[in-house]
Formats: sequence, structure tokens, C-alpha cells
Amino acid sequence: MTSTSGSLAADLLADARRGSETSLGKLMQLHASYLKLVVASQLDDRLRARVSSSDVVQETFYEAHRDFPAFRGATPEEFLGWLRRILMNNLLRAVELHLKAAKRDVRREVSIDRAQGPGDRSVAAIASQLPHVGDSPSASIQRRENADALGHMLNSLPDDYREVIRLRHQEGLDFSEIGDRMGRSSGAVRMLWLRGIKRLRGLLDEGSEG
Repeated sequence: MTSTSGSLAADLLADARRGSETSLGKLMQLHASYLKLVVASQLDDRLRARVSSSDVVQETFYEAHRDFPAFRGATPEEFLGWLRRILMNNLLRAVELHLKAAKRDVRREVSIDRAQGPGDRSVAAIASQLPHVGDSPSASIQRRENADALGHMLNSLPDDYREVIRLRHQEGLDFSEIGDRMGRSSGAVRMLWLRGIKRLRGLLDEGSEG
């Protein structure tokens, strides 16, 4: 980090400490390119087709924004180290969820194709993506077992949440394409997707406890 950028980062961190969300956002964006390079250097070849560097970084920013009150560092260097730890946790989760579950998912897809109609398969496809925002594999498997219940939960979401989840997981669109469909920026629909998935996971948690 150059002296100029280091000074800017220090000023932004100080402002963020005083409660400025705008400064916190700018501080995170200073490190976006670096974090994307970290993702690109760490991703397994088998994951590159399934995991977007931008998605991992955006998820990291979402978690960092949410958890910033718990950050105890005092310098920009400590903040960057904190961001990197969050990022690496997200990458490790991706490895666990995508690679270790690959064979199981193939078997499940064959089973689902035989047992369910097209609508149910779409719901199951969405369910299989829920771990992207963090969950244990065993819990995710249990929650995926009842596609009908998940379908009802999806229908209970606000229209914008339901639509962004449908476009992302049923039509396979990237966030820029979803933004074009919904008349929003790619960053806005990415955050909308994260909130929708969080809401859906909350419903799943309630259902698993009932």
C-alpha cells in the first residue's frame, strides 16, 4: 500500500469508526481488486466454473459490513488482514460445499429428476444453492429434503427477493443480467439476493425447529 493510499485508508477507517457507513464502503472498495486476486489465486480449477471471484468478495464485504462493530483492530493493515480472514473462510466454505458435495449432488439430481416434476426440480435447484451464504453441509442436506415446503417458503418472500432468487438460481443469470431485468445496478441486486437468501435461510431455520 502506498503512503497516499495508506493515509486515505487510515482516514476512512477513522471515519468508519465514528459511524460513517459511506467511509466503510469506500474503505472496503479500496481492497476489492486485491481480494479478487486472492480469490483467483486460491480457487481450484474445478471451482472456477462454479464460484465467481466477485461473488466471494461481495459476500465478504456484506459480512464485514455486518460485523464491523466487532472489529478490534486500529490500523488499515489490521483491517485488511481482517477482511482477508473473512474472505478465506468464504473460500474454505466454497471448497467444502462444492467439491466434497459434488458426487452427492449428482446422485441427488438424478433422484430428483425421477421423482419430481419440473417445478419441484426448480425449487430443489434453489435449495442446493442456499449454502453459498454460509451453513453446515449436514444442515443443508436436511433442509433440502422437503422441496414442497421450500416452495411455500419461497412464495412467502417479498416479490423482489423471490424474483432475484429465481433469476439467479433457476435461470442462471449473473448479477449484471439480473440488474438489467430488474432495472437496478448489479451491486444493488447482489445485495438484494444476499438479503433474500438470508430471509429464506431464516424461514428454513424456523421450519427445522418446528
